Amino acid sequence: MVSSSQVSEQISEASQVNPLPRRCLVHNCGLMPYQEAWNWQRELVAQRRSHPELEDVLILLEHPPVYTLGHGANEAFLKFDPAQALWEVHRVERGGEVTYHCPGQLVGYPILNLTRHRQDLHWYLRQLEEVLMQVLASYGLQGKRVEGLTGVWVEGYKVAAIGIKVSRWITMHGFALNVCPDMTGFASIVPCGLIDKPVGSLAQFIPGITVEQTRQAVVTAFANVFNVSMMLVNTSGCNDLT
Repeated sequence: MVSSSQVSEQISEASQVNPLPRRCLVHNCGLMPYQEAWNWQRELVAQRRSHPELEDVLILLEHPPVYTLGHGANEAFLKFDPAQALWEVHRVERGGEVTYHCPGQLVGYPILNLTRHRQDLHWYLRQLEEVLMQVLASYGLQGKRVEGLTGVWVEGYKVAAIGIKVSRWITMHGFALNVCPDMTGFASIVPCGLIDKPVGSLAQFIPGITVEQTRQAVVTAFANVFNVSMMLVNTSGCNDLT
């Protein structure tokens, strides 16, 4: 007969070999102004720098039309005067060149403590690409990487952009997946500074697809790739600083 103490030891040993996934809090938001989301991210990062035990977070949302440039981005890739722009323009602390956000594009902002995962920025970027490629695969599309670049392509079109900032191994900013956006806003920039790489959307390949349809696919892929258990904590205001 196996004693209760032996059972406890076996459970403990099994948990060390196959640890239970850590939780990741999911904020599944709607349309949010860029500045509001940016402030929210910075608050979440500051909290986790002070309290590293706080759980990981994934924010999913859409933005009104807005252009963002990485901290070292070249304004030559803007085809307009930023002072006279039709929409907001923000220079932020992420890496990368200029990009465009608008409704119909699903934006993901993971706030992760990489000390729980792997302290390697290249690994983290490849993991985000893997999340997006798994999402595409769930729709029968083959997402690909391009050597030397960051992002995901389908049949030569860049459908997902990635730009991150990591501070004391806490991540912010993230990815943007073009699901069904109005693509005209991209015509006013050189997206990601890539002159010879056209941007595209999932709607080119899957007519009628919506952002709402892709949210669960992103959550599922994120859980698989980062080995986390996703917990939905907010679906309304999405300004809960948790």
